[in-house]
This record gives sequence, structure tokens and C-alpha cells, in this order.
Amino acid sequence: MKSIYLLLFVLLLACEQKQNATEPISEEDTKEVLDHHWVAFKANDLEETMKDYTDESVLITPEATYTGLAEIRTNFINAFKAFPKDSTEFKLDKSVVTKDVGYILWKAKTPGFNLSYATDTFFIRDGKIVRQTFAGVFE
Repeated sequence: MKSIYLLLFVLLLACEQKQNATEPISEEDTKEVLDHHWVAFKANDLEETMKDYTDESVLITPEATYTGLAEIRTNFINAFKAFPKDSTEFKLDKSVVTKDVGYILWKAKTPGFNLSYATDTFFIRDGKIVRQTFAGVFE
């Protein structure tokens, strides 16, 4: 009798996982996270920026890979020092969303440097950035 209950439990679990795997990915949800992230980043708002991540999130840059909230927070603390809120001009050149992937192409001018070309790719699941890559040309 226990094996029947176990079998039923496994079958129910498998059906639920299959159902979740076939749920459509909302591009609207992906765009909402992408837009929130851009606005929070431009505002130099650390707490709002961090709301987009989980402890399982990974951010890959040419300099380092940041895993989890603590490491990603450290990255943005340093980024916000490099992009002072009141003296940085940002320009978003392109924003593309396809299913759970967001892509932005942007540039920025700061008192210390120009970022003439920057690109980020975001993989967004359940309203959070789970994976992100960044690359840019600093002048």
C-alpha cells in the first residue's frame, strides 16, 4: 500500500513539473524586470537594484564573476561610485526582450571616464535576474 502512495506522489509531482515547464514565458514580465533594473541603476539606488536578484543569481563581467546577493551587492556599490548619480549621463540605445531574455545596449559619460559602448544580457525567471553578463568599452 505504501508503494502505491509513493507511486501516486511521484506521478503527481511529475505532472506538476511538466505543467510548470510548459507554462508560457511572459515577455511582459521580463520587460518589467529589465525596465525596473535600468531605472534603479540610473538612479544609483542600491536597494531597488538588489530587488532584481536572488542569492542564486550570477553576474559575469570581464573582471569577475559575482555569485549571490552579497557579491552582487559589492559589485553595485563599486559601480555606483564609478557612475555618480548627479554627474553621469546615461543613454539607452537598445532594449530587446525575447521570452525570458533581456538585452540592453547603452553608454554613459561620467566625470572620470566615458563608457562608449556597454551591453548587458539578462536571463529572467520568476521576476528575478538569475544570470547576467556585462561588457563595456571604457575610454
